[in-house]
Formats: sequence, structure tokens, C-alpha cells
Amino acid sequence: MSFIAILGAGTLGGALAHKLAGRDRVRAIRLIDPASGVAAGKALDIQQAGPIEGFDTRVTAAREVDAVIGAAAVVVTGPADTPEKDWQGEAALALLNQVADLTRRTPIVCAGASQGPLIANGVRQLGIDHMRIFGSAPGGLVSSLRALVALEARVSPGEVAINVLGVPPAHPVVPWSTATIGGYPLEDTLSPPQLARLRNHIGHLWPPGPFVLASAAARAAEALVVGGARRKFACFIDDRSGEVPAARSAGVTLGPGGIEKILPVTLSRLERVQLEIALGEA
Repeated sequence: MSFIAILGAGTLGGALAHKLAGRDRVRAIRLIDPASGVAAGKALDIQQAGPIEGFDTRVTAAREVDAVIGAAAVVVTGPADTPEKDWQGEAALALLNQVADLTRRTPIVCAGASQGPLIANGVRQLGIDHMRIFGSAPGGLVSSLRALVALEARVSPGEVAINVLGVPPAHPVVPWSTATIGGYPLEDTLSPPQLARLRNHIGHLWPPGPFVLASAAARAAEALVVGGARRKFACFIDDRSGEVPAARSAGVTLGPGGIEKILPVTLSRLERVQLEIALGEA
């Protein structure tokens, strides 16, 4: 039976396991953390919520990293012993190296807001295929931005189409010129003061909270495992296009092996310059 492996039983890992289980689109989830008691406790809590919340997804726990073997997707979050932090630095890179060796072709999702450097180093230092590893955090930023736009326009967030490029949080680039509300250009729908308010709010939307990050990671993981019509996502990627290792936000489509395609973007002249500066300063 295929399953999604979540590495880390911290706040984000627990929220992700519960979100995935509650959506009831995957058959099994394995929560993996050296603090096996914490992982087991959270897995049991989620499993017992199934009859009440109406889902049948099986949630189990494991301690060793080799429990990722056989997973349809691996999601990296953060350890239970520092529950509010992502896996970062040399420890995270060593963990990622283990996962890459154990799984070989399994797609890897880095769900944390601070894991852009981990993705870049995974590609540049460990040699992981850049179409196999990506970060889902920009999807959380897009969700928050869509909600703000919807509030200004007094519409449902589902009517808003927008993306975030560049390198958040330091250098996010929003292609306002191609964003739409209900199929109509956003810049023609909102007033200049409304657009100014939205631009001023971008910096305050990062980092997304654990439940927003969990929602973005859940949608991405589901696309890898079960597919579906909604396969376009904003993700951190590193396609080796720059000299300095740095993950950037880009629009992609996802499939069973990871990233299927990096989507081209249409930008105004100003947005193009902003993106070039953002990538150059990353």
C-alpha cells in the first residue's frame, strides 16, 4: 500500500498529517521522528479523530528514517524536539541525503518556510534531480495573497488567480499585470489605493503559519500521489539556472515523479526587471 511519509512530528508535521488525513484522499500516512513517542501520540490522536471527522486514512508512526522506503512521496517538515522550527543546516542536509539514498526516485517536498536553502543544497551539493525536489511554502504565500485580494474585491478567493515569483521573503515578485479576478485583469478591477495596500502587505505575509503551510504541502503531496485536475502550484525550485545556490519561487505542474513542468511566465517590463534583480540578489 502506497503512503505519504512525513519527516518530523513538530507543529508543522502534525498539522500536515491531520490535514492530509482529514482530506481523505490518500490511503496512509507515516509520521517519522526520532522522538517516536511524540510521533506515535500525534498519529494516535489523528487516527482516533477519523470516526468523528469522517475520514478513513490510516496514520502510523515510526522512528527511523528508513521508514520512508516505499513511500509515494516524502515531505520534510521539522523535528518534534524543536516543534516550531524546520529542519535546517547541516543536520537537515544529512537527513535529506539519507532520504535521497533510500528512495532514489521518490519526490521530496520541503514544506517549511525556511527550507529554500535546503532545496538548493540538495540539488547543488547532493545531486538530487531538480525535478524531484521542491518546496511548497510559496503556495501558502499565494493562498494568503489570494485571500487579501478577495477581501479587497469582495469576491471569493476562488475567483482570484495570482502567483508569486522571485525569492521570498527577501525578494518576492508578484506579477500583478497577469493576475485576474473572475477572469478580468486585476489591475483593471481594483483601484490604485487598493493595489497600493496589497503591495504593502506582501512583506507581512511571510512566513505563513503552520496550518497554511500544511494546507499547501497537503495539496502538493496529493498531486504527487493521486493526481487530479488542479496540478498547478507555486513552489520553491532550484533548476541550477544561477551561479549561487538559491531556491526561487516558480509556477510548476506536479505529477507522480515530482515536477512535470516549470511554467513560463508573462511579465511586464518592470516586473521582468524586478525578477532579474531578485534572482541576482538571492
